[in-house]
Amino acid sequence: MRRRELLAAAAVVFASPLTSATPAEASTLAPLEELLLYGSAAVPEDGDVSPAGVAAAVKESRAHFRAARYDTLARALPGQIARARALQPAETAATAVADLYNITARLCIKLGEDGLVAITADRALNSARTGGDALTIAEAHRMVSSAWRRQGHLARATDIAVRAAQDVRAGRGTAEPARLAASTSLLATAAYTAATMGDRQTAHALIAEAADTAKAGRAAADVCTAAGIQQVQLHQLSVHYLLGDAGQAIDLAKTIDPTTLPTAERQGRFFIDVARCFDQWGKPEQCYRALLAAERAAPQEIRRGSVKGMASGLLHHDRALPGVRAFAGRTGVPLN
Repeated sequence: MRRRELLAAAAVVFASPLTSATPAEASTLAPLEELLLYGSAAVPEDGDVSPAGVAAAVKESRAHFRAARYDTLARALPGQIARARALQPAETAATAVADLYNITARLCIKLGEDGLVAITADRALNSARTGGDALTIAEAHRMVSSAWRRQGHLARATDIAVRAAQDVRAGRGTAEPARLAASTSLLATAAYTAATMGDRQTAHALIAEAADTAKAGRAAADVCTAAGIQQVQLHQLSVHYLLGDAGQAIDLAKTIDPTTLPTAERQGRFFIDVARCFDQWGKPEQCYRALLAAERAAPQEIRRGSVKGMASGLLHHDRALPGVRAFAGRTGVPLN
């Protein structure tokens, strides 16, 4: 059923009549802010403060993010972080704490809370270094790079991600496929940042290197997985958009099967990126179709700032786009 729905959504984006979707509940970051700023969070009453219980908390939090259940995740994270921090000795807990802060940073990026991104990325990196796990350190560096990018320090953000990609790939304490996957993610992030500052040559070079690293990782793993390559394709889509090449981005998007994207978060992000490209290309109907497809795939994705901006612009075409005012309301755009 899920596959048929996604295929139908993809068809809607490029060819079909317009339809609407269901609203998402409002998100709250208040408990998370209390934890980050004042340290006030309690271990859940039913919380299992053991290595197995903390590992389960990390797994559950990651699953919420991948399913784009951002409201649920925001409510759960303070208690999960408190649980991980209560594990003794502290060195044992450090990697789990860093994993949770990495997830928190990604959530704050989704919700446009740039100040909290910087705080959580810093805490993730400090905890990751204490824990010593190379992959968690690499992901923390990716979050730090994202924090610098979102504050406008684009060259520095690119350098952080590139250096972290080199470091994790050169390491020998972790299996090669995992190191290559982490390096792929960092290089794709660096390419995105280079494109953000309009550095076409560097962006294309980095996304090409990310693609080569993903292919090497797949060969090293000796398995038929396209996860890394898909991640590169999604970033390449964004690179084309950021460099003003909307037509190339749409051509690439048409080659991506959304049913093969492994999570609701990635599916929603794909359709939002497609919408951004159509918006840049001056095609409001196709932009709206893509946004509705994003809402079907991951309803809570549409509350992102970029979506609100597009929805606000689409209100100028409300006579031609049935349901667009209601959609804009669901994204959080104030309606008169």
